[in-house]
Amino acid sequence: MIRATHRWPGILALALLCILSLSGAALSVFPAAERLTAPQAEVGLTVAVLADRIQAAYPGVEQIRRAPSGRITAYWFDQGIPGAAVIDPATGQGVALADPNPVLRWLTNLHRSLFLGDAGRITMAMGAVAMLVLALSGVVLVVRRVGGWRRWFARLHGPRANRLHVEIARIAVTGLVLSSGTALWMTASTFALVPDSGPALAMPAEVSGEMGFALAHIPVLGQTPVTTLRELSFPFPGDATDVYTLRTDHGMGYLDQGTGALLGWENLTGWARLSEIMIMLHTGRGAAGLGLILGLLTLGVPALGVTGLWVWLAGRRGRPRIRGNQPMSRADTIVLVGSEGGSTWGFAATLHAALTNAGQRVHIGPMSAFAPERYAAAQRIILLAATYGDGAAPASATGFLARLRAHNTAPRIPLAVVGFGDRSFPAYCAFAEEVAAVADAQGWPQLVPFDTVNRQSPQDFARWGRALGEALGIALDLFHQSVPPRTETLTLVLRRDYGAEVQAPTAILRFALPRVSLWQRVIGGGFARFVAGDLIGILPEGSTLPRLYSLASARRDGFLEIVVKKHPGGLCSGQLAALEPGDRVRAFLRSNPGFHVGQDRVPLILIGAGTGIGPLAGFVRGNARHRPIHLFFGLRHPDSDFLYGDEMSLWLTQQRLTRLVTAVSRRARPRYVQDALREDATEVVQLIRDGARVMVCGGRDMAAGVADALADILAPTGLTPAGLKAEGRYVEDVY
Repeated sequence: MIRATHRWPGILALALLCILSLSGAALSVFPAAERLTAPQAEVGLTVAVLADRIQAAYPGVEQIRRAPSGRITAYWFDQGIPGAAVIDPATGQGVALADPNPVLRWLTNLHRSLFLGDAGRITMAMGAVAMLVLALSGVVLVVRRVGGWRRWFARLHGPRANRLHVEIARIAVTGLVLSSGTALWMTASTFALVPDSGPALAMPAEVSGEMGFALAHIPVLGQTPVTTLRELSFPFPGDATDVYTLRTDHGMGYLDQGTGALLGWENLTGWARLSEIMIMLHTGRGAAGLGLILGLLTLGVPALGVTGLWVWLAGRRGRPRIRGNQPMSRADTIVLVGSEGGSTWGFAATLHAALTNAGQRVHIGPMSAFAPERYAAAQRIILLAATYGDGAAPASATGFLARLRAHNTAPRIPLAVVGFGDRSFPAYCAFAEEVAAVADAQGWPQLVPFDTVNRQSPQDFARWGRALGEALGIALDLFHQSVPPRTETLTLVLRRDYGAEVQAPTAILRFALPRVSLWQRVIGGGFARFVAGDLIGILPEGSTLPRLYSLASARRDGFLEIVVKKHPGGLCSGQLAALEPGDRVRAFLRSNPGFHVGQDRVPLILIGAGTGIGPLAGFVRGNARHRPIHLFFGLRHPDSDFLYGDEMSLWLTQQRLTRLVTAVSRRARPRYVQDALREDATEVVQLIRDGARVMVCGGRDMAAGVADALADILAPTGLTPAGLKAEGRYVEDVY
C-alpha cells in the first residue's frame, strides 16, 4: 500500500511537481541576491534617523518600507509625480530604481498559480499535496529499505537506478516536506482557511490637531531599530487629523504628527507570527541562506522523478510476457512471483516454460494476487520470492503474508518456496524465509524443502529445479538465461602470466577503456563509471552465458584489469588465457555496490587468496588518501604466483598499503590466510574493535575458513562475523 501510495502520485503529477520545484528553486535565488546587492543599515541606526535622512532628500516622502532582505525602499510625490527608489540608509539617497523585477514577477505567478488565478492556486496546492505524500511515503520506504531510522545513511545495494533514487531522497526529503507543508499553509492562508490575520488596530479617535513635529525627536521612532522596521507611512500632507503608521516585527501603532506621542499599539498575534514563519521557511525571505538550501533541495524533485520513472520502467521491462499462461481456475500448477526490480519474473518465465513443456497447465501471477479459493484445479503452489530492504515484501508481493495468515480453511495444496537474494545483504532472503515459516506454521504441505538462489545464479536455480522435478516425478531441467546484456568490445593491451610452476596458470589481463557516449557519461551507463570491486561480464565465443570477473581497477586508472585463472575445460577462462595484446573480447559492466570500499576513512582488513587478490589490489591502488589498509594474501609460492608482487612493494612505499601479510601454501609448513589471521589475532581484533571493515574475496572454502578463524579470535570480545555482516563491516565476494 505504501509503495503504491508513493508511486502513483509521483507518476501522475510529475510534470506539475517539476514546474513547482524548478520555479521554486529559481525563486530561492532572489532573496539571497537582494540581500547581497541592497545597501544595509549600519548597526544601531534608528527609524527616526533614517526617516529624517530620507525626508531631507525627498521632502514629499509618503512611505518607507524595509524588506526582510534589509532592502529599504522609499515612495514619494514630487509636484504631483510619484517616485520610488532603493535607499542607501547611510545617506537617505536613492541608489537604484524600485521597479519590480519582471522575471521575479513572472516566476512568482507561475509558481503560485500557473497564471490561472484561484484555479491555478488550487492546482498548485494539489501538487504540494502530492509532493508531501511522496516525501512522507518515501521516508517510510527508505526506512524499510535500510533497516530502521538509525541506518538512514547506511550503505545501499541493488541496481544503480534504485540506489540513485534513494540517495537523492535521503538528502532532499527534509526540504521537500518543509517546502510542501509550508506551501499548503500559505494556500490555506490565501483562502482564509487559517486565522493568520495581523494586527487590526483601530484609528485613534482623538489627535492633537497639530503638525510638524520633527521626525528625529519622535520617541518611539528613536527607540525602534531599523532592523525591525517593516513600514512607516507618513500623514497626508496638510491633513492635521492624519497620523504616522508604524509597522515593525513586533506589531503596529499610530503616532501623533504634532506631538510624536504613541496613540495606540497592538502586538502581532500568535497566528500571524506562525504565518510569517511559514512564509520565511517557504520563500527564504529573512533567511536567504535557508532559502538557497531549500531551493537546492527542491531540485531533487526532477531528479527523483527521472530516477523513479527509470526504476518503474525497469520493473515493467523486467516482467516478461508469459505465453500460454493458463487461467488460475484451470491450472494444476500455480506459480506466484514476489519481485522488486523484475528479475525474478525472468526465472518464473523459465519455470513456466519448463513445466508447460512437461505437460503441466501453469498459471503465473504476482504473489499479491494470492487467492487459494480460486485455485479449483491446483495440485501445487510454487512461490518465487525476492526480499525488499531489511526483510520487507517486494513490490509484487504486497499483502501476501496478510492473506496467507488470514486463510482459514485447512491447507490441502502442497507448497514450495524458493528465495532470491544476495548473500552480501544482511537480510538475505528474509521475506522468503518468513513466508516459508508462516506456511509451515499453518500446516501447508511442503512440496520441496525451502531453498535459495544467490545473486540470480542459474546454477542455484537449476539445482532447485532438479529437486522440484524429483518431487513431481518428471525430468525438469531449468536452463535460465537472462536477457543478453548490451556488450562493448574490449582490446587487450597488456598481460602478465603467473602460476605455471605450480600448475595454476593465472594471468593479469589489462584492457583499454572503450569509448563512451556523452549520454553514458551523464547517466553513468556502459563503461563510463566503475570502481574496483565492480564486475565485468565476459561473453566467450560460442556461448551466450557470461562469466563474471571482479575488476582490479577503477575508471580513473584509465584501464580495465582482471585476474583470470585457467580452469581445465573452462570455456571462458581458456579463451581469456589464450588472448594476446591486440585481441578482443565482448564484455559488459555490472555494478557490485556490496563490495565497494566507500569514501570513509575507517581501516580496512582485506583478505584474499589466488585470483581473489584482483579487487583487493584495485582498492589498494586507488588508496591515494592513505587510508589504513592491512592485506592478508594467500598464494601457493612467492616465486610463481605472487600476483602484484612488484606493485605491493611500491604501494607500501607510497603508504597506499599499511601492511602486507602473505600466507604460502606450497612450502614444508603450509600456511593459509586463516592461519595468518590466527597468528595475528591480537592486532586483527584491535583493528576490528576500533571500527575496521573486513573484506574477503576468493573461493568459498577460503571464505569459510576465514569466517571460522575470525569467529574464534573474536569470541572473547562478543563480536561475531554475523554481527559484523549485519553492520555492513564484513563483506564477501565469493565464487
